[in-house]
Amino acid sequence: RPEATIPLPSQHDTIILAMDVSGSKRAADVQPSRIEAAQAAAKSFIADTPSSMRIGIVAFAATASVVQPATFNRDDLNAALERFELQRGTAVGSGILVALKMLFPEVEFDLRSYNPRGDPQRGRSLDQTKGKDPPAFKPVEPGSYSSAAIILLTDGQTTTGPDPREAAKMAAERGVRVFTVGIGTTNGEILGAEGWSMRVRLDEEALKEIASTTRADYFYAGSALDLKKVYQDLNSKLVLEKKLTEITALFAALAAALALIAVMLSLWWYQRVVRSEEVRV
Repeated sequence: RPEATIPLPSQHDTIILAMDVSGSKRAADVQPSRIEAAQAAAKSFIADTPSSMRIGIVAFAATASVVQPATFNRDDLNAALERFELQRGTAVGSGILVALKMLFPEVEFDLRSYNPRGDPQRGRSLDQTKGKDPPAFKPVEPGSYSSAAIILLTDGQTTTGPDPREAAKMAAERGVRVFTVGIGTTNGEILGAEGWSMRVRLDEEALKEIASTTRADYFYAGSALDLKKVYQDLNSKLVLEKKLTEITALFAALAAALALIAVMLSLWWYQRVVRSEEVRV
């Protein structure tokens, strides 16, 4: 049957913002700082989303937690963004899993697993908790869950917690897309405090892999203006998506319309011929 990719209204009714609040967000390679730019852009995104869309917020550093359950109240969301406090460590995998659990509360994930590099000899399955058998689960097509999506904003440098690639796989198996937003620069910046220093870089490859695994997109934000535009693009993408759709009905409707026009033209021509014959008589 004929198909075409056309813009259609999205069915997303819940968006989870998973935002990195690790110490690397103090870096000023995105002015005035990564965290301030992220907060400002998130507020702009929230303001532009349809009022019918619920939004929840997860913050993650060495651990992840829900700072605002999904709500329609935009004031509560903005207040949650203002309460961010930077902490040590970056557990990107935990951020994804906590956001995923907001969408599937009945599912248990092992957030205590320390396996950031996916070493098969370390950690255990993320899809179960210790002492429990994994529930019967049948994976679905990646990207097929149309009711919700996750937006992950981070520099991508995982230092602790579950392997983010495995976490992305958990999301993909449930059909949830994880759009990733990389904030910062690939050169990064050297941060130091209390006698230590480190360079905080943007790990684009890790974020691209997460997005690709879940059939979503990766966006780069090297400046505050870029970050705001990313959220604008995401908003339009989540509200109006291009989908491969069967258009048999459109062809049928077109055929019916043409048939109706043909009938009307036929009647008009017939009446004209009749009037012409009457004039001759």
